[in-house]
Amino acid sequence: MELKDPEFELLSSLEQIIFKDVPQTITLQQKSNPFTEFERLRKGSGLKTDEFARAMGVSVAMVLEWESKREKPTPSELKLMSLIQANPALSKQIA
Repeated sequence: MELKDPEFELLSSLEQIIFKDVPQTITLQQKSNPFTEFERLRKGSGLKTDEFARAMGVSVAMVLEWESKREKPTPSELKLMSLIQANPALSKQIA
């Protein structure tokens, strides 16, 4: 029996709610690189490093670790980043 990450499941459900009106397109793509995905989501959020860290619930040092590619974000962290990037106003509600 496979154990599911409850945080990942919760964020996936929230993502479905937020993106319910966005048309889904099916594309074949390679498995995404967490570092590339992080860069895209981080830049797309328009938030400063400290604001982004606060919204993510991590330290500025952790964001800098992701940016320097010494640490990779978890799937749950990438989900949360996609939600923040889609709606940066969430960052003020989360923090």
